Formats: sequence, C-alpha cells, structure tokens
Amino acid sequence: MSQHIAKPRTTAVILAGGTGQRVGLSIPKQLLKIAGKAVIEHTLTTFENADSIDDIIVLMAQGYVPDIEKIVAKAGFKKVSKIIEGGSTRNETTERAIAALGEGLAEGEDVNVLFHDAVRPLLSQRVIDDCVTALERYQAVDVAIPSADTIIVTRTHGEDGEFITEIPDRARLRRGQTPQAFKLSTIRRAYEVAAGDPNFQATDDCSVVLKYLPDVPIHVVAGDEYNMKVTQPVDVFIADKLFQLASTAAPEQVSEEAYRELLTGKTVVVFGGSYGIGKDIAELAESYGATVYALGRSTTGTHVENPEEVDDALSKAYAETGRIDYVVNTAGVLRIGKLAETDNATIEEALKVNYLAPVQIARSSYKYLSETKGQLLLYTSSSYTRGRAEYSLYSSTKAAMVNLTQALSDEWAGDGVRVNCINPERTATPMRTKAFGQEPAGSLLSSEAVARTSLDVLLSELTGHVIDVRQQDPTAGAARASGFEQALASVLDRQDGV
Repeated sequence: MSQHIAKPRTTAVILAGGTGQRVGLSIPKQLLKIAGKAVIEHTLTTFENADSIDDIIVLMAQGYVPDIEKIVAKAGFKKVSKIIEGGSTRNETTERAIAALGEGLAEGEDVNVLFHDAVRPLLSQRVIDDCVTALERYQAVDVAIPSADTIIVTRTHGEDGEFITEIPDRARLRRGQTPQAFKLSTIRRAYEVAAGDPNFQATDDCSVVLKYLPDVPIHVVAGDEYNMKVTQPVDVFIADKLFQLASTAAPEQVSEEAYRELLTGKTVVVFGGSYGIGKDIAELAESYGATVYALGRSTTGTHVENPEEVDDALSKAYAETGRIDYVVNTAGVLRIGKLAETDNATIEEALKVNYLAPVQIARSSYKYLSETKGQLLLYTSSSYTRGRAEYSLYSSTKAAMVNLTQALSDEWAGDGVRVNCINPERTATPMRTKAFGQEPAGSLLSSEAVARTSLDVLLSELTGHVIDVRQQDPTAGAARASGFEQALASVLDRQDGV
C-alpha cells in the first residue's frame, strides 16, 4: 500500500519594501492608488483568489505596516497571515521573510514559497499556478519573457559618455519578472552560504541561488507582457489604463436550485425591462422566485431620463416589498450619424438616456441597496475602448458607464454595495435591429445569454468589474479568459462591436 505524501504548504511573500522616489511620490509606490485601490491591494487580491496559494506574508516598507493592516482588514483578506516590516536592504528583507516562513515548521518539513513584487499588480493566475506546478519538480523557479528590445552593453569613457562594447544575442535574452519560487530549504541554504561573502548584495533571489548554489537548476516559467512593474511615472498611467480596460471572467453558473434559493424573496428592479436583455433578465429572475419590477417606456410608461419617474418606481417597489436587492439598467438609445449633422434634440436624448439616466438611477438606488448590501448593474459596449466615427455619442456614454461603475464601486465599497458593468458582444436586440436592420443568423449573441450572465453577476460578490459576454464561448457566451487577455481582445479583436 503506497503511503500518501501530503502536499507542501505554499506561501506567497509580497515584497513591498520599495519607496515611491522614481514615480515622484512621498509615499511608497505600492500604496499609490490605481483603478481606485492601492497597488498592493490589487496584488494581494490576486494571491487571495489563487487556489494554489495557502497563505500570504507581506514585507512592508519601514513605518508603513499599519497602512497594510488597514487595507487587509477593510478588504477582508483571509490568507494574509503576517505583516512584517522589511529591512533596510533587499537582502535583509528576504532574510526576514525566510525567518518568518520557518516559524513553527516541524523537523524536515519544507514549504513552497513565491516571492513577488508588490508593485506587479497585473499578475495572472496562470503564472502563479505554473510556478507552483514547477516546484513539484524543481527547487528554484523564475518567471521571464523574451526581450523585444535589443540589449546593449556599454562602458563610459570620461566626459565623452557611453559607448557600446557588446550586443548579446537577443534570442537568448529574457526579461525577468516575479514571482520567483523556491523550496524554502533551498532559498534558506542559498542565503546561509551568501552570508559568508562580505560583498554579498542581491537585487533578486534567483541570482542568489545561481551564484551560491550553482548545482541547483533554476527552471524558467513563461511570464506575461502585462505582468509589468510599476516603477516609472508612465507605468502608473499604463497600469491604470489596463485595469480600466480589463474584463473580468463571468462567474460560473450555479445550479437551478441555487438560483431559486438565492433569488426567492429578493426584489429586482429592471429599468429598460420592456424588451431585449432587460425583459429577459426580468423573466429569468422572476422564474426563480424574485419579485421583479420590469420598467420601460412602452410597458409601464417609465421614462428613465425623468428623475421623478425613477424615484417613484423605486419608492413603489420598496413600499410593496420592503426591500430592493438588485437594480439593473439596460435602457439605452443608439443613434448613428456624424456629430456635426446631428440636431440638438437627438444629442439631448442620447445624453439623457445613456448617461444622465444611469447617474440618476444610481443616486436614487443607493439608499435602498445600502440596506440590503445589494448591487447596481450597468451596461456598456465594446465601443467604449475606442470611440469610432458616427458613434461619438454612443461610444462616449458607454465609456462613461465603465468609469461610473469603477468610481461607484470604490465609493460604495464601505457600505457593502456592489456595482458592476456588463459588456456584451453584438447582441440581437430590438434596439440593434432598429439601427442596423436584419443581420445574418448566428452572427449575433442572444439576449438570453447576456441575461443569464447578468444574473450570475448579480448573484456574485464581484464589484467594480467589466464582464465580457461573447458569442464564441461555449458557456452561454460568458467570457472566462484572463481579464487582461480580454482587455487586449476588446481592443484588438472587437473593433466593430456596438
């Protein structure tokens, strides 16, 4: 009978000892806010959500441990087990992490450890999983990507400046990233040997293993281009834009019984519920036991551009059921044409329905949703990533929905109110048919698929996310790829979406 070998614990060590000098800050750059959250909070969220990570240790810049404690407490991170003040050098910080990792270990017990820069907030789950898997075979693992740039070696000649002395073969060059992963026993031994070198100074941990344990092979895992390090001022802008454009994978669909259990007794208010996606959401939620108010101009005479009518609709739903758990707004108008040739009435209608109405719905819904810790669900379009000719009004208001979602999710987080945004691929709705006429069968996503994904998002704990829904995905059109891969797809592959 074979003996079962327990899987070693895997700990992520977040190295957050850097300062913000290179980005012109008076605070550590890992506390800089990107997409409404501190950089380190994005990084911690990634590891918190990683199934292959058991616990997290944070090594924070001196004097800023309380800041991290507040972030961890507010976000409710369960895996963060220790927050330790880092050392004055990289060497000392890693040594403190190694000491913390060894506490409480039994004799001969080993653990997997992933050292990751706090200021690399765009790390994918795929890279984390690949590192952990590699540790099943190797003692040391690095993450790297090919170099797209030619690397030159230079030497300075006095006041004449720098001159090239060598141009290495680019085919063999890689740009190192993090995580760097090790068996704890290996990285501990490397630092113990390095301690005997009076000139020891490390900028990363794989170099310590390479130099002081030359017999230990260091396996390389493929990294990602978007696993960037926020170091220079331009990095702040790029990372913020990537977070803005990134689409989140839709939550997995639950069982029929779970839908009914989660929706029975809940109140759902759907603006734009007369037809299309809104009507399908209303019917789906009602079929699972929710009390649904499907509101629309053609059915209930509700004009979303009229603040009083929005207030009255919400007040009525609350008075009759005593609660409002979910508010959905699918109402919109699509007017195509050159802006210079568009009359004032058309411009005013587009702005009122597509922008001012969602703002008013959000403002009016807040007091009800804060009672139930509910969710506001808005809708955008793939055209939000880049405005296109003859779609100026539509594209710009849909971009505003993404910014409104991200801003309100941050603003309302403390009150437990979630705000998300659905980004459907070209969808077969009456609004689209009116604008474009009949299109080839099978070329459009069904409104029922978008409604199903919308319901999954409403029942999830997501907030502040843009959720793609695509036709080609086998699971009812719901996107399930990496968020940043979807961001690239939104920009590159879907320029004709509306």
